[in-house]
Amino acid sequence: MPELPEVETTKVSLFPLLNQKVKSVHIRESRLRWAIPDDISKLVGQTLLQLDRRSKYILATFEQDSMLWHLGMSGSFRLCEAEEELRKHDHLIIDFEDIQLRYHDPRRFGCILWLDEHSQTKLIDTLGPEPLSEDFNAQYLAEKLKSKNVGIKVAIMDNHVVVGVGNIYATESLFHLGIHPAQPASSLSSLQIQQLVIEIKRILKQAIDLGGSTLRDYSNAMGENGYFQQTLLAYGRAGEMCVNCETTLENIKLGQRASVFCPQCQPLKKVKTVKKISTGKTQ
Repeated sequence: MPELPEVETTKVSLFPLLNQKVKSVHIRESRLRWAIPDDISKLVGQTLLQLDRRSKYILATFEQDSMLWHLGMSGSFRLCEAEEELRKHDHLIIDFEDIQLRYHDPRRFGCILWLDEHSQTKLIDTLGPEPLSEDFNAQYLAEKLKSKNVGIKVAIMDNHVVVGVGNIYATESLFHLGIHPAQPASSLSSLQIQQLVIEIKRILKQAIDLGGSTLRDYSNAMGENGYFQQTLLAYGRAGEMCVNCETTLENIKLGQRASVFCPQCQPLKKVKTVKKISTGKTQ
């Protein structure tokens, strides 16, 4: 699934569409996660004014309407010439003045929706802060984690805590800090939380600089692959040797996601519990 760096990279690769007018819209398959709106033809004649990202959503602002685009698990946008041969899973085609935009999604888990009060409330308003913003800081994260006893990897992948820290980038951040992914979130020290915020920001910035991660078929709208996967030290390397200590990397399931870690470099620390001792006295 494309994660925050891939969505950010896709958004930037769509910038050639800015200030271009929509000439035509054609739906080849409307059945995505939610159906593509029947009235999407309203875009014809409108100029694309702005492209933003919120979490893993691309927000496209036209002259009169705004849209919310999500890549789902296998979606991608592609800029191409109108004469280029269509692919089987090209579901939506938008012709701009100088170039054509196609949405491709074999598994059809993405979405192309109007950005209105309903979608804003349902999909965006409850999201946590952006990880690269000043709102995501050690004080904020400490407050969010203090009552969470789930594994720290599950906690930082919760979009209500912070958006966009997907499986790849959570795995790498924890590996670099030597924190076990199943360590109860509430047991992290103030120093670990501070370091985790710094590391998440560093990893995500590096991934964006490298164009995201191409593990299967991800590419941006220009057809360019990402290169962050070449720097991976833990994700996808279960059964291989740790680059630090040569211990075999292990894999556990947390929150239905594979979590690779080094049992030597990322030990699961015991959490002290306070037991109530009965005095035998009655009140």
